[in-house]
This record gives sequence, C-alpha cells and structure tokens, in this order.
Amino acid sequence: MAAISSTPLVALRNVGKTFPNGVAALAGLDLAVQPGEFVALLGPSGCGKSTALRIIAGLSEPTSGQVEWSPANGIQQQNRIGFVFQEPTLMPWASVFNNIALPLKLKGMLPAKTAERVEAVLERVGLRQFGGAFPRELSGGMRMRVSIARALVTEPQLLLLDEPFGALDEITRFKLNDDLLRMWQALRTTVVFVTHSVFESVYLSSRVVVMAARPGRVFREVAVDAPYPREESFRTSAEYAGFCRQASQTLAQAMAAGGQA
Repeated sequence: MAAISSTPLVALRNVGKTFPNGVAALAGLDLAVQPGEFVALLGPSGCGKSTALRIIAGLSEPTSGQVEWSPANGIQQQNRIGFVFQEPTLMPWASVFNNIALPLKLKGMLPAKTAERVEAVLERVGLRQFGGAFPRELSGGMRMRVSIARALVTEPQLLLLDEPFGALDEITRFKLNDDLLRMWQALRTTVVFVTHSVFESVYLSSRVVVMAARPGRVFREVAVDAPYPREESFRTSAEYAGFCRQASQTLAQAMAAGGQA
C-alpha cells in the first residue's frame, strides 16, 4: 500500500452543485483525499455521491466552491485520472484488446507501446486469454474487468469508481473486491469508490465517508483501522462486523438527518 501523505492529492472545498432544473445535488461538500488512500463514499441513492465523483473527474463543474489539486502531483495537467462507470460502457463492435487500447490510441501512443500496456493490464485483471473476445462473449463480471483495465491502462494517479459492482451477483462482487484491493496495493494509486453497500465500503476502504441526503454533504467519517491485505478471514471476522455496524448506524443517522444542516 502507498504511504499516506499529509498533503491532499485532491480536495473539494465547500462544493455545491445545482442543476439547471433547480435540484441542489450538493451543498457545502468538504472532502480531502490523500495520496495512496482508498476512500469509499457511502450514502443513500440521490445523495450526490456520483455527482461528487464527476466533479473530481472534471466531467461536471461545481456551482460553488472549488476543487483543489496538489501542485506537487500536477495531476490535473497530466490528466492522469481513470474513471470506471456503473456500466462497463464498452464498444460492442471492438475486441477486448481494442476497447482497452482506446484511451492510449486517443493520446497518440505508438502501437508497440500500446500493445505492451494493454497486454500488461490484461494480465493484471485476469483476462490475458480474452484480448480477442468481444463484449457480448463475456460475463458481466468480465465486462467490468475490461472497464477497469481500460481505466488502468493510462496508469492513473487517481482511480474513480462509481458503483462498478452494484449489478453483479454477490460471489462475483466479492471476487472483484479482492482483485481491486490487490491491484490498488500493487499499483500504488489513489482510489475513490462510490457505493451504497455498507459491507463493500468497509471491506475495501481505509476511510468510509458517509454522505447525508440531498443536498449531499459529508455527514460523518468512519475510519476502518484494519490492516491490508484483507481477505476472507477479515470478511468473516468480528472486527469487520463491528466496523460494518458502526458504518450502518452512521448511515442511518445521516438518512434520518435528511436535508438538515
């Protein structure tokens, strides 16, 4: 796991977001993410988790407040952000290899270097033998692996994941959780992971940020002070159950608070 710095990689400062239809998705959101962290954003549907993620990614502009980046990393200028959406959003007419290679081709990378990068990331996500396959030939879990590989192939400093495993069965979800943690530790990247699952948020992250209902803001944080690597023994432990109980109670309090400040 990467060492945690005291200087945030990215910070949302008093961020608000109101859509043209008048819906206030976020209000006064303050969130700082340190280099090397694995942070989970947990909250009820419609609390602005995905909106916050899109603002960090630069896919949406805040109505108020600001996004601050660490000058030492220069991440905004380098555009080293990987984004994994709720759905794999793969090109059905392209092979797995070409789906993953797309962001490198758009950057103008040479074919030989592109092939090297794609082969390496296929190995990392366990799809080395499926480079020539098409999305329709893959299971839901495999398609999500391709989506993660496409985000990783650019070697991002910051990986943003928006409920990527929500539509998968529990067994596949557990396996991908384990795989994601191994990749995170190996690649020494920073991860912000949006989920509505208490159990997933605790298993994956070192810090669960619980958001209150719309307009979204940080209600409270739950520190998951458990060592990595985390495996099945942690998932079935009393320690894990205790963290889940704490996160669940905090989420219930956040939902009860509703839109109150």
